[in-house]
Amino acid sequence: MDCFNSMVAGQDLEVPIINSKHIRYVNLDNAASTPPFKIVLDKINEFSGVYSNVHRGSGLKSYISTNVYQKAREIVASFVGADLNDKAVIFAKNTTEAINRLSNIFCFKDDDVVIASQMEHHSNDLPWRKKAVIKYVNITGNGELDIEHFNNLVNKHKGDLKLVTITGASNVTGYINPIHEIAKITHNAGAKLLVDASQLIPHREINIKSVNDIEHIDFIVFTAHKLYAPFGVGVLIGPRDFFNAAEPDHTGGGTAKIVTLDNVYWGDTPERNEAGTPNVIGAVALATAISFMQRLGMRNIEKHEVKLTQYLINCLKRLKNIKIYGETGDDYYKRLGVVSFNIENMPHGLVAAILSYEYGIGVRSGCFCAHPYVLKLLNIDKIGFEKYKNQVLNRDKSQVPGMVRVSLGLYNTIADIDRLLNALDNIVEGNYFGTYMLNRKDGSYAPKNCDFNECDFFTFGNETVREK
Repeated sequence: MDCFNSMVAGQDLEVPIINSKHIRYVNLDNAASTPPFKIVLDKINEFSGVYSNVHRGSGLKSYISTNVYQKAREIVASFVGADLNDKAVIFAKNTTEAINRLSNIFCFKDDDVVIASQMEHHSNDLPWRKKAVIKYVNITGNGELDIEHFNNLVNKHKGDLKLVTITGASNVTGYINPIHEIAKITHNAGAKLLVDASQLIPHREINIKSVNDIEHIDFIVFTAHKLYAPFGVGVLIGPRDFFNAAEPDHTGGGTAKIVTLDNVYWGDTPERNEAGTPNVIGAVALATAISFMQRLGMRNIEKHEVKLTQYLINCLKRLKNIKIYGETGDDYYKRLGVVSFNIENMPHGLVAAILSYEYGIGVRSGCFCAHPYVLKLLNIDKIGFEKYKNQVLNRDKSQVPGMVRVSLGLYNTIADIDRLLNALDNIVEGNYFGTYMLNRKDGSYAPKNCDFNECDFFTFGNETVREK
C-alpha cells in the first residue's frame, strides 16, 4: 500500500548530492526513529490552543488537558490489550528511561538473577548489570534466540530467577522473539517477564494478555519516536500493585499526596511515578499515532511491510559481494524489515556515506547499540576485540567493526527499495565518484570539500551575522 507514503511528514524533501543535483530523500533508517504522521502534527497544533498543565488547575484548559492526558493512557493501554484495573501506564521520556525506572524500583537481593539475551539493545542490558546477577541467553549462528539454552538457564537458576528481560524484535537482524512462549517458561519458574517492544510495536499487533493467562507479559516498554510520534514520550506498563508497593525512583512535584517536614505520603501509581510536569503534548502525539495506526489496521501494515521485506531480501541475495546477517529464509512473517549487511572489502561507514551523499538515501552503520550481538554475528574473536577496544579507547574509531542497516517503515515503497538496490549495485562495482575522507575520531566518512549546510533546510529564525 504505497498510499501510506502520503501520510508521513517529509516525503517530498529534496536533498543535494555531490554532483550538484537535488534528489528526493529516501529514509531507510526507521529502526532508529520514524518521522511523524501528518495527522499527529495536525492534532498537536489543534491541542496546543487548549494546552495547560494537568491536575489541580481550576481553569478550563487544565481540566481539558488533565482529561486528555488520562484518555491518552487509555488509548495506549488498549493498543497492547492492557487492563487498567490491573496494569498502570506510566509515561517516561523514552524506552531507555522506562527500563531504568523499572530497574531502580525492582527489589533485588544479592544473589537474584536476571536473564537477558545476547541480542539486547544496550538499553535493555546495562540498567540490569548493577542490580542483579545477569545471565545471557546464547544466539544461534543466524542470530536467533537459542530457546534450548534459555530453558537450561531458567531451570538452572530457578528459585533465584526474578526477571527475564527480552527484546520483542532485534534492531539488528529484525528477528522476532516468541515472547508468549518465553512468558510461559518464565512464569512456570516463578519469575516475571519484561518485553522491550520498541522495535516490534510499530510493525506487529501485540497483546500482553490477561494476568490469568500463563503467557501474559508482566512489563512492556516502548517509545513514541518509533511509532511516528517523535515528541519525547516513552511508555512503561506493568502491574499496578507492583508500582504502588515500591517507592518512586524520581521524586518531586505530583508524586505525593501529603508532604510534611517529617514525612512523605506517596500518591498512587501512575502519578507517583511521573515526577514533575508531564509531557502532555507528547502523550497526545503518541495516542494520535496509535489511533491512526489502528484505523489503518495493524494487519494491513504488517502485510505491506512483509511484502517490502521479501522484495528487499530476495533482491539483496542476487547482488554479488553482499553478506546479509540473520535469517533470510522464506518465512518473512518471523522477522521485521530490519536488514543488516556488509559489502565485501568495504568499510560499513563508507557504504553508508556513499548512499547518503551520492544517492540521497539515509541508512545507519555501526553496531546499533547492540555491540555483543553484532560482534558475535561478525565472528569477532577475543584477539580482534582487544585490538578494536584499544583503538576506541584511544579515540580512534577508524577500524570499528559494524554493518550497514536498512530498516523499513510503513511509508516506504518498492520504488524506495529499487533506489537502494541500484545504488548498491553501483557501489559493489566500484562506481562511485566522490573522494571520501575518513574521520578517525568518530569513524565517519564524508566527501572531500563537502559544503552541505543544515541551515539550508532548517533554522530557528534568529540566526545573526557573526561579528568579525
